[in-house]
Amino acid sequence: MQATEAGPSAAAFVDVHYHADPDAYLRRHTALRAARRYAWHGGWVVLKNHLGCTVAQSRELRAMGLPVSGSLVLNSTAGGLDPQAVLGAVYRHGEGTGVRLVVHLPTVTGRSHRSTLVRRPCHPHMADHGIAPLTVSDEQGRLKPAVLEILRMARDLDFVVSTGHASAEEVRRLVDAAVDTGIPALMLNQPANPLTGLRYEQLVELAEAPMVYTEQTALTRLLGYQDEEDVRKVVTALPRALYSSDLGQPSQPDIDSWLELTRSWFTDFGLTDERIREVTRDVPALMLTPEGSPSR
Repeated sequence: MQATEAGPSAAAFVDVHYHADPDAYLRRHTALRAARRYAWHGGWVVLKNHLGCTVAQSRELRAMGLPVSGSLVLNSTAGGLDPQAVLGAVYRHGEGTGVRLVVHLPTVTGRSHRSTLVRRPCHPHMADHGIAPLTVSDEQGRLKPAVLEILRMARDLDFVVSTGHASAEEVRRLVDAAVDTGIPALMLNQPANPLTGLRYEQLVELAEAPMVYTEQTALTRLLGYQDEEDVRKVVTALPRALYSSDLGQPSQPDIDSWLELTRSWFTDFGLTDERIREVTRDVPALMLTPEGSPSR
């Protein structure tokens, strides 16, 4: 049975975080070409786009037999923290797809950080103006009402919420709210990134919440934002850790090279074959599997 028929659980690995054109910055591959690369390697990929939504794009590719699903990033270019924007993505995603939609909270927050990535904006206007920033909390540090409404929608409509580029304190508040709301899955989006700054020892406490999945990206290590020991601890011991690429940038490794690099890292870490399957396929597939699906 192909992965497109059985969902991510039938794939050899699952990458929940890959950037393809069109996006806020120029990317190495179009969505079609990236999906074909993942299919060739036997993987499943979730496309991400800082401009907003990859859901319709991914649905078309899935209809072509390609192992791909979509996400929504609630940046201002997609309507911001608007429950109606989420509802639109849910409708475009469709019913009975066998895979959950991923909804990312804002990734452009206005917090100061100078990226070490070499990248080109997708449009001349963006080079001068950028994407208007948004945060999940108000001036008093409380989660905004729209964020709480989106969490309730995730519970009722069964999709994954990602923390985006929330701060460490915002992530803690989101975990508390996720517990209170009873959502199916909260993904801590690359928490070692400089805008969040959470390390293994802090993540252990957050992972006590049963719906929390923690993303470990290759990119945070490649850019020097996270040391090797912290990566090793996360992929070796953290409950419900999942490993992704966060790649697609022309200045970073291609899909083939990333897979080779991953094998080298995991060998150096001494990971067992069972743990490798867990962080690269089983955990991300579980996160993406809707309630009531036969593969759960």
